[in-house]
Amino acid sequence: MDDKIDTSVEAAEAAILPRVREVHADPDSCAGLEDLPEEMMRSVDGKSPAQWAYERLILYIQNFEKQLDGTHEVAMGFTGGDAGVLRIEGLGYFDPDIVTFYGSDMSGVKTQLIQHVSQLNVMLRALPKPAEDGPVTRIGFRLAAELEKG
Repeated sequence: MDDKIDTSVEAAEAAILPRVREVHADPDSCAGLEDLPEEMMRSVDGKSPAQWAYERLILYIQNFEKQLDGTHEVAMGFTGGDAGVLRIEGLGYFDPDIVTFYGSDMSGVKTQLIQHVSQLNVMLRALPKPAEDGPVTRIGFRLAAELEKG
């Protein structure tokens, strides 16, 4: 039993600090988020919904890429409709409430999705890399490096 009593300030701060929890049927087959950057463990106060969604999407994309082999890259499937799949080549946000994905579709056509954070619905998928002899592209790691820069 924890005998520590939080002050009202500590309780209020804890209420706005980000939390993440994941449970998987087979933890070895699907790694959850871990090793969150220090910036992501601070208060969400002062961040727009777009910035906060953008930063968390980066973590999910990077985590998904960690589970891919050398022949697959991250993409996202669209829900509702026949829009298909977008190979993720970039991600951004426009305060206060827009998130945008840049990439290409399965036929290589340049594609951009612009979405309001209240409609955000992303399904990450593994697609074979386009060129067999070239290296895989890992956008999640590039995005995470930019996030750490600030």
